[in-house]
Order: sequence, then structure tokens, then C-alpha cells
Amino acid sequence: MKLNGATILVVDDTKANRALLSQLLDTQGYTVAAAPNGEIALRLAKSDPPELILLDVVMPGIDGFETCRRLKQDPATAHIPVIFITAKDESEGVVEGFRSGGVDYIVKPFKEVEVRARIETHLRNHRLTRELREEVDRRERAENALKRADKQLSKLSDLEAKRWGVSGFVGQSPAFVEVLNAIRKLQPFATTNVLILGESGVGKELIARALHYGGASAKGPFIPVNCSAIPKELGESAFFGHVKGAFSGASSDHQGYFEQADGGTLFLDEVGDMPLDLQAKLLRAIEDGVIEPVGSSNRRKTVQVRVLAGTNAELQSHVQSGDFRKDFYFRLATYTIEVPPLRKRREDVPLLARAFVERLSQEMGMPAPELTTEALARLGDYHFPGNVRELKNMIERALIECGGAPITPEHLHFWELPTDLPPGATPNPEFTGLSLKRRSRFPAGSDEDRVLQYVEINGSVSNPECRHLLEVGIYRAAYLLRKLSDAGLVTRTNVGRATEYRKPK
Repeated sequence: MKLNGATILVVDDTKANRALLSQLLDTQGYTVAAAPNGEIALRLAKSDPPELILLDVVMPGIDGFETCRRLKQDPATAHIPVIFITAKDESEGVVEGFRSGGVDYIVKPFKEVEVRARIETHLRNHRLTRELREEVDRRERAENALKRADKQLSKLSDLEAKRWGVSGFVGQSPAFVEVLNAIRKLQPFATTNVLILGESGVGKELIARALHYGGASAKGPFIPVNCSAIPKELGESAFFGHVKGAFSGASSDHQGYFEQADGGTLFLDEVGDMPLDLQAKLLRAIEDGVIEPVGSSNRRKTVQVRVLAGTNAELQSHVQSGDFRKDFYFRLATYTIEVPPLRKRREDVPLLARAFVERLSQEMGMPAPELTTEALARLGDYHFPGNVRELKNMIERALIECGGAPITPEHLHFWELPTDLPPGATPNPEFTGLSLKRRSRFPAGSDEDRVLQYVEINGSVSNPECRHLLEVGIYRAAYLLRKLSDAGLVTRTNVGRATEYRKPK
């Protein structure tokens, strides 16, 4: 520990003593300040605190003992060590010096070796004490920051749990109540992998969030991944990360989805679109809990991740056709939740519509308008190929168009002709002039069915239009269009960006 440069205040009413001590300390590399009495010493110590004070006992005005007591009473100077200067015949006053707050004393006439040794000792002790105090303060601040962060995280987790919890779901139909009961059963089991099945727009990610935030993993991260949007060549890097220089363009280390989700949940949305070779690598990571970033050499990392997966595809048929690994399927499907489409829970439509009116009105900063009986009847007639997501978007547009007035049928914009109507229901007259040919081989409202209906209405569909229609990635759209083309239900025309799929002649 270097003591050179430390500031020392010399307080002595004898000019010769001040000069002698100042010269001695100056040759040792210390910065020296001097005061002829206690009053001036108090002012100097407060305005520019030194690291140590050499204080004479006998001085005119306030003596050294009283000066020391006043130094120790002031928080700005209480921490400065004080060494008393005393004559041999004043040594009986040493006890009084310690009582007033001094740490040591030196005797006149001065011995250079003794002065230097005592000053160095107490400066070193002072600095060590200060550093220890600063370290304690730093740790206390860090602990307090961690406590605040943990408290904030707990608060956020509570808010998220309330937002995504079962109580936040709207619906009372038997089919949907069965889903809610499954969520409640699974929430205590934070390590069980769950496969969530359902059409696009039914709320698979919302259910995954409810499983995450309603259980023991709520304080951990929730990382949703759209598997259909990940380019095949970047899949391994996306999930496991990579190190700098692993491949062209890898300018820095990258943390993959598994590491991002460590201690929490990884939600694999549209898992049915994942390439086979990537399925094998994810299977190993899920089973072992060990990942290895691309380009690293034996730099494996252990992670603790719960995996939830969602898909609108018939995975079992994909397994039979060889497009999906059987072992990966069984690893994901420890427990399965099937989410019914909105057309199979029609009694929930009015509840959901009113809930969306309330929530979206609040978010848009406007009073919640009335949803008229006629509008509710029209919603009840519709089969919602886009499910809950389509209903939400429909209500949001209606809120914009109604301008605060009651929402009527004219504010509702439907995608296609209502089908599968309940007995006595009246189709939406906006679409009675359309003649849509149903494709019985695909379930009504499925992605394939929706694309075919789009082609029936518009004559053709492109990949961007398919992505916009279904709100899926480029690879999912390409897969569906190729599937319909291979089945002879659409005909591919042109190539490249101009590629379209039309009705067969």
C-alpha cells in the first residue's frame, strides 16, 4: 500500500516544531498542512479533511484534548486518526488523550524513526479501515439492490401471474372449462413438459404463459420461439447460441434460446414445422439439460429449462409419415392440452366480445361502448376461422369505427361466410352472395381450409398473402402451399417472388 501523497495536518503553537515536522514529512513524500492552534485546525480539517492529524496537547486557546473531542463530535472529521504530540513531563496526560479520541502519541523531542513508523502504521490502518468500510457499504448497497430487484421481480411475477393466470381467461363452455382445469392441475408441476394442440388463434401461447406464471417457475424467464420463422441453417445457433467466429457473420458471442430460458420456460410455438435434424438436437438438450454453443470446443453449459410446445398440426400423423420424430413427440407430450376452436365454444363468444370491448377500450383511452344485441347475434352466427385472435382484431376495429357509439353489425367486418351455424341462426347477409366450395378433407377453420377459401374468393394466393392471412412465418406458409399444391387443390404458377397458387382449371 503506497502512503506517499497522503495529507497530514500538523497542529502546534511552536513554529519551530511545525517546521521540523513539516520538513520531516515532506521528505517522506507526504502533503503537509499546518495550523498554529486548535481553532484554525478545526476549520482546516473540516474544509479540506486530511488523512491524519498530529496534534500538540498544550496550546493557547482550546488545548489539544478539547480540539480532538470537537473533531470526533463532527461527522465530517470524526474518522480522521489523531496522534498527540506531548512532552516527556506530560506523559501522565496520555490517558486523557486516548479518552478524547486519539489513537497514539509521540514524545518531544522528536525521533525521526519513531515519528515515521507511527505515522505509517496509523495511515495504513486508516486506509485499510476506510477500504473495509467502503467494501461493507458496497456490499450493503449491492444486497439492498438485489433485495429491491428481487422484490420488483416478485411484484412483476405477481402482476404477470394475475395477467396470465387462469382467472384472466374468459369462457364457461364445458370444452374450455376442461382446458382451465388442465392448467390448474399442471401449474404445481414446474418441470413437466406440455404439448398444447389447437388451431391458429386459439390462444396456445396464453395457455403456455398461464402454466409458466402460475407455477414455481414464475420468477424465471418465459421465452417464446416461433419455430416456423427460424431459418433451417440458423436453427442450431438460435437454440444453443454460438461463439465469436463460429461462422461468417458471428462477430460476437450469442446466447441461444435455451440459455436465455435457463431457470424458466421455453415455449416452442409451431413445433411441427421444426426440421428433423434440429428435432434430434433439441431432444438431446431436453433430456440431458446440457447445451454446447456452435463453434465452442468442449464448452458445455448445463441449463434447467421447462419446455412447452404448441402446434396447429396433427403431430401424430406427422410422426407416422416420418416428418416428425417419434421420440421427440413423446418427450414433448408428457401431458397434452387440446384447445377447442372458438366455433366449438360458441357460448363463450359474447363473454369474450364484452371482455375485449372493456380491455381494448381501456388501452385505447376511451369509454367502453355498448355491444348491441344485433351485433352479438351476428357474432354468434360467425364460425371464426381465425378463432379468438380474429374476434379480438374484429372488436378492435369496431371500436375505432364506432367512435364511442354503440357497436352495431355495420361495425363488424367478417372474413368469410358463416358456416356450422347453430339451429335457427341466420347467416351474415354481407356474404350471402358468395359461393365457397368447402374442402371436406380438412377441418373447417384449419389453416389449409382458410387458404383454400382465400383462393376461392380472390382467385389466387401468394406466400406473403398466406403469411398475412394466417399470421405465420415464411416456412410455415411455404409448407402449407406446397402441401395443397401436391394434393392438386391449387396450381402453382410463375417462379421466385412472382409465385402464386391458383384454383385448378
